[in-house]
Amino acid sequence: MSEDIDKNEENEERDEELEQEAAEAEELDKVIQVSGMYEDWFLDYASYVILERAVPHINDGLKPVQRRILHSMREMEDGRYNKVANIVGNTMKYHPHGDASITDALVGMGQKNLLIDTQGNWGNVLTGDSAAAPRYIEARLTKFALEVAFNPKTTNWSNSYDGRNREPVTLPMKFPLLLAQGVEGIAVGMSCRILPHNFIELIDCSVKYLQGKRFTLYPDFPQGGMADFTNYNDGLRGGRVRVRAKIEIEDKKTLKITEIPFGTTTGSLIDNILKANDKGKIKIKRIEDNTAEEVDILIHLPSGASPDKMVDALYAFTDCEMSIAPNTSVIQDDKPRFVGVTDVLKESTDATVELLKRELEIELGELQEKWHFSSLEKIFIENKIYVEFDGKTYEEAMELTHELLKPHVKHLVREVTDEDVQKLMEIRMRRITKHDSEKADTFIASLEDDIARVKDHLANLIEFAIDYFKNLKKKHGKGMERKTEIREFENIEASKVAVANVKLYANYEEGFVGHGLKRGEGEFVAECSDIDDIIAIREDGKMMVAKIADKFFMGKNLLHVGVWKRGDTRTTYNMIYKDGATGPSRVKRFNVKSITREREYDLTKGSPKSKILYLTVNPNGEAETVQIVHRNTGKIRKLKFDFDFSEQDIKGRGAGGNILTKHPINKIVLKEEGVSTLAARKIWFDETVKRLNTDGRGELLGKFKGDDKILQITQSGHYKLTSFDLSTKFEEDFIILEKWNPDKPVTAIYWDGEKEQFNVKRFQVEDTDKKTLFITDHPDSYLELATTDWRPQINIAYDQRSASREDEQVILDEFIAVKGLKAMGNRLTPHKVKTIDLLDPLPYEEEEESEPEIELPSREKKEEDGSDSNDSEGDDDGPSQGTLF
Repeated sequence: MSEDIDKNEENEERDEELEQEAAEAEELDKVIQVSGMYEDWFLDYASYVILERAVPHINDGLKPVQRRILHSMREMEDGRYNKVANIVGNTMKYHPHGDASITDALVGMGQKNLLIDTQGNWGNVLTGDSAAAPRYIEARLTKFALEVAFNPKTTNWSNSYDGRNREPVTLPMKFPLLLAQGVEGIAVGMSCRILPHNFIELIDCSVKYLQGKRFTLYPDFPQGGMADFTNYNDGLRGGRVRVRAKIEIEDKKTLKITEIPFGTTTGSLIDNILKANDKGKIKIKRIEDNTAEEVDILIHLPSGASPDKMVDALYAFTDCEMSIAPNTSVIQDDKPRFVGVTDVLKESTDATVELLKRELEIELGELQEKWHFSSLEKIFIENKIYVEFDGKTYEEAMELTHELLKPHVKHLVREVTDEDVQKLMEIRMRRITKHDSEKADTFIASLEDDIARVKDHLANLIEFAIDYFKNLKKKHGKGMERKTEIREFENIEASKVAVANVKLYANYEEGFVGHGLKRGEGEFVAECSDIDDIIAIREDGKMMVAKIADKFFMGKNLLHVGVWKRGDTRTTYNMIYKDGATGPSRVKRFNVKSITREREYDLTKGSPKSKILYLTVNPNGEAETVQIVHRNTGKIRKLKFDFDFSEQDIKGRGAGGNILTKHPINKIVLKEEGVSTLAARKIWFDETVKRLNTDGRGELLGKFKGDDKILQITQSGHYKLTSFDLSTKFEEDFIILEKWNPDKPVTAIYWDGEKEQFNVKRFQVEDTDKKTLFITDHPDSYLELATTDWRPQINIAYDQRSASREDEQVILDEFIAVKGLKAMGNRLTPHKVKTIDLLDPLPYEEEEESEPEIELPSREKKEEDGSDSNDSEGDDDGPSQGTLF
């Protein structure tokens, strides 16, 4: 009995287990495998976004939404404007992603003023203002779009997303639209950024390509500005384009931004400038935005600020200079492809040639069909074949027509078909009775001329394509000139243009340096920027350079703390130090041009207990004279002597220096301030970047020192004197740029708008930092030419229509004497002038500037070990030099 009970319990447990397993199996059947779904669905989504949303097609340069908008507008085209709301609604038949995406794409294309003619408030790409609502603005296709983008006969069609309509796969675009408009898009796992290019340059490059010539293609931005395409890399990934705003110096206290960089608006740029000002990177007084049709941003500077330096600071710390990374990616054969803009233009031009060929072939076929049927109709009517139709059935009439036409159709280009005969039989009697044989012959002859013309175009297809592009340029190129100026930018060192936004303090005894020291913790050193490097020299001869911080320990017993500039070859350190506890006293002069931050450098020979006895820092290489007073030990004959630092050569910081004296020094007293021992700086002007430099790039302006200035004369009739600071900005329209010689006169010939005559004047440039007008201020006055030659001469060619006069040469320094700046000058000639040309000047011996020689006191130098000190920047243990005393 108990065994039966046990078996029943086992059976019940087994049944429960089977039921549980069945339930679990049923649950498993309902589980969806996420891994496979993710793999398939994600790839489908990524492919869809790449192919159908974000990346343009290489054939027509359009994204799908743009293509559908243009197709929809072509459907609605009747020559009049359509409400944008209606265009958006009609486009939704083809684009399944809502009205917002269509509106944004339509406004974007409308703002480019190429394919869409707009009416109403479409926003402003300069200010970033958005367009009005779609119900308030209107649009239609431009004549250019109608000419280059549409041809149903050469278009490949497909069904729309719901199968109710037909839409183009790509438009038959006969122009490199992709490069003209530019495009940006972000897809899944890839992005696209093609910069816009100039309409006229694209056409010119297409023509050059068809002619087998080389071409170079650079972007052109609708905002204008300046751009450096040195690293453009043909628009491929890894390339960079530097773009800058155009900034003019209105006066000493005002800057004016007239063009902004691509990718910015006046609003975003102003916000960025104010943000940099709040952070202390730049210092401005206020900023005004007067932008309307053109950019007009005024930046008012505080008193004492350098406008030239502020321009560089704006480029260094704000969006007035930006770097753009192009990435040319397109859809081709239903796959994404990365390609350079040169190849895009070539393929677009080849596609245009192929489309033109197809259009010509279609036109030729249509003309030949017209010629064929017109000839057939003439034969049919003039041979009265229609008369034989009486009493015949339709089929019999067709057979009879074929038979009667055979003797007359041998010259036709193709055989006569039943369709041809059917058309002949459908000709109305009224048309037959009004048939004019001469008119028919004339019409057929005109068709033959058209056929010959089309065949000639096909035979000379490349020449036809070149003419097509040139015609596009002629019809639509007005107002499409380049807006962005191509320049090569100099690299601006941020530390050199950074505004002094913090105060540097130092506790010389405790060794703490920084801008965060509390009141009473340290002495004020200088105003500097928060990106500057700080140099500190200690009494034990150790030197360190570190980035400025709130508070930084640089070692106790500091002798010097200051701002350090990398590559500074002008600042010279004059130093006397005790070499060890019992060693001699040495003297050295050195520069600190390069270092490793936060590393200690030994300025002495490294002997223990070495100590700096005297140290001066001279920003322009000055060399003073000091008096050395020995300690009176009873064994020294000469207790004191003078030493002139100009006798000491400037070496590297690692040089050991010369022995000054072997006796103990009691004190060192400054006896006479020194003058600079550095030579005048040679300054060059680089025309490419329009900047001064000391690297030998461009034209040598001369040797500059002290208060020397640069004279610039502009086409507007102004002159301006500027310093030779390497950050100096120059006027865009200058015609003369040279080192200013106060004794050298300026000779100018200008048109006096009030008296309507050419005047000549010679004047001395007055020393002023203001931009000075030296011609009359009449609106019609203009500068004809200007020169700073001592003895200039000109050739005057007279207008032969008013008087028969030979050309005349005039020596201007004999024609008029040097007068004051405000003098009007003398009238050049009462006769009507055709041209005035500047000739080579007459010889003149100019006194050369002689640099004063610094006589160095003769002092015999005895070599201690016959070896020179090491001039290497990295050598901290340079051997000693000759003994002075």
